[in-house]
Amino acid sequence: MSDISQHSPSRGLVKSGSLPSMRALLTLLAVLLLAAVPFIAPSMQLLINLALAKGLAVLGVTILLRAGQVSFGHALFFGISAYAGAFLTASLPGADIVLVLIAGVLGAALSGLLVGLFVVRYRGIFFGMLNLAFSMIFWSILEKFYHITGGADGIRLTRPSVLGMALERDSFEAVIFYLSVVLMVGLGWFTLRWFASPVGQIFQTIKTNETRLEYLGLSPKRALLSGYLLSAMLCGVGGSLMAMTQGVVTPEYVWWVRSAEMVFIAVLGGAGSVRGAFIGALIYEIVRVYASAFAGDIWQMLLGGFLLVIILFAPGGIMGIADSLIGKGGKSRPTTTKEDAQ
Repeated sequence: MSDISQHSPSRGLVKSGSLPSMRALLTLLAVLLLAAVPFIAPSMQLLINLALAKGLAVLGVTILLRAGQVSFGHALFFGISAYAGAFLTASLPGADIVLVLIAGVLGAALSGLLVGLFVVRYRGIFFGMLNLAFSMIFWSILEKFYHITGGADGIRLTRPSVLGMALERDSFEAVIFYLSVVLMVGLGWFTLRWFASPVGQIFQTIKTNETRLEYLGLSPKRALLSGYLLSAMLCGVGGSLMAMTQGVVTPEYVWWVRSAEMVFIAVLGGAGSVRGAFIGALIYEIVRVYASAFAGDIWQMLLGGFLLVIILFAPGGIMGIADSLIGKGGKSRPTTTKEDAQ
């Protein structure tokens, strides 16, 4: 009897860790599969590269969803980062890819700070619409100042160098692809750690009990601003990668449809889920491309119907479905177990 009692807690621990362990294993397999795409499905490389860039921007929107806030204007930082890279390569031909990426992220961070200082005073629909207003103002500037921004035609972003080397198109696309994979893994991991940090915990409390933060002497505005800055910078990373992948930057990067698309993908993958941001982006891009190719007149309806089904029957998104399938055998695990933030 004593042997049984001594071993039973360890069995509970194994069960309690089964779901996070399975998540980690599936995540590793997914990353390895993505890394093998240029070898096993080279025709999908560009499509997946665009999806990863978009997924990083969606990750920025996901951060705000953790605080219960929805931004309908986060394409602003996506576009600012892309244009920062385009202006840099126009004034400094052959600029290194790392320099272009840094310039874009710094542009997104600076604009995120300026906009964030204003919008963090508001919540709910006011927060979302004010972000949209700033985004549309910048879109109008891009459209009207044709001689600087190229107007609707945009600006061509010349191919950056890589560690001082000028690469051919195929080699450069391979570098961009693997850079996107590395940034997906690194920034995804960093976001999970940030959520688990004291600052991230305070930030998420805005959704559940903002008043308690004030009673504790903490500033909800400052907490929201920290998350907003991280969100803007992630959108900036996505915008820079998208611009370097496509080789051209247009005002469409800032258009409200782009912001709505990010929210769409975040809900599709699982609102508040880090992994869901990338899974949703991959599924969205694949469905959008093939639906527009084979059902050009109704592809928006197909996407809308897909999202409607997710909202009605799987409010947790694709990650919610995946977790329910993975965790079917782990219903008996202790409820006190601390799982990672998807």
